Amino acid sequence: MSLLDELKDAVLCGDAKRARQLADRALGDGVDPGALLAGALVPAMARAGESFECGELFVPDLLVAARAMKGAFEPIRPQLASAGVPAAGRVVIGTVQGDVHDIGKNLVAAVLEGAGFDVVDLGADVPPARFVEAVSVHRPDIVALSALLSTTVTAMKDTIEALEAAGVRGRVRVIAGGAPVTEAFAREIGADGTSDNASAAVSLARALVRPQGV
Repeated sequence: MSLLDELKDAVLCGDAKRARQLADRALGDGVDPGALLAGALVPAMARAGESFECGELFVPDLLVAARAMKGAFEPIRPQLASAGVPAAGRVVIGTVQGDVHDIGKNLVAAVLEGAGFDVVDLGADVPPARFVEAVSVHRPDIVALSALLSTTVTAMKDTIEALEAAGVRGRVRVIAGGAPVTEAFAREIGADGTSDNASAAVSLARALVRPQGV
């Protein structure tokens, strides 16, 4: 089994310690950091997402795989930056104001990072003004809004309206996600899309940052 395959398996098995060791070993052996991302981490998380969608894996399995991926990604990230490997895109993500639930948001952030996105995680209970500030400071391609409670999804609309009022809505695409969020609601509040799981969020993010016609 190749080192890339071993790393892929460690991520899929949720073995964070081994995943980190294998990533360190590969980098020490001179393996290109971009090859580690494209040849191991991205396909591992894609496989985990596919297994989740067809019921072979469950949320706890996906969480431990994401944790293992993050462990392996830590030594790879600075190597990618120094090698000039471009990110798939930049995403600012956060759970909206009034909602402190972050498990789903954390999972999406981890899977996006494993797919090669530069992720800025604002945390939970994030007011609209902080999203506006993050867009100005970090210049993301996408703003991802998360909510678990039906009582807090209105904060998604407030956040999009704040982006519009600040004149920065046109710079970014907005994704809304969480248990209460439907496609109809996402359209109603002016979001560019929604997804009901982490794997679908990656596919949506890629579609939104991909140049038209590609």
